[in-house]
Amino acid sequence: MSVTIKDVEHVAGLARLALSEEEKERFTEQLNAILKYAEQLNELDTDGVEPTSHAMPLVNVLREDERRDSLPIEKVLLNAPDEEDGQIKVPAVLE
Repeated sequence: MSVTIKDVEHVAGLARLALSEEEKERFTEQLNAILKYAEQLNELDTDGVEPTSHAMPLVNVLREDERRDSLPIEKVLLNAPDEEDGQIKVPAVLE
């Protein structure tokens, strides 16, 4: 697989980038070098290696959900910039 200048022009068009001819050539060379490097993975012997979605096992580091009493409304309203009738009052966002 290799990248052509036409491929670079297509991607640049999708990204709405204006590239000079020099940039197109440079990016084509760089992308081909990246692909050539990535092709080295095909040389690895992966027989007997199970596919995985992550290199390391995932562990949930979050605490268990526990039901707790909420704060009393009086304490909550102490943090409110303004309150009215036991509710937090905010500026209107709709006209």
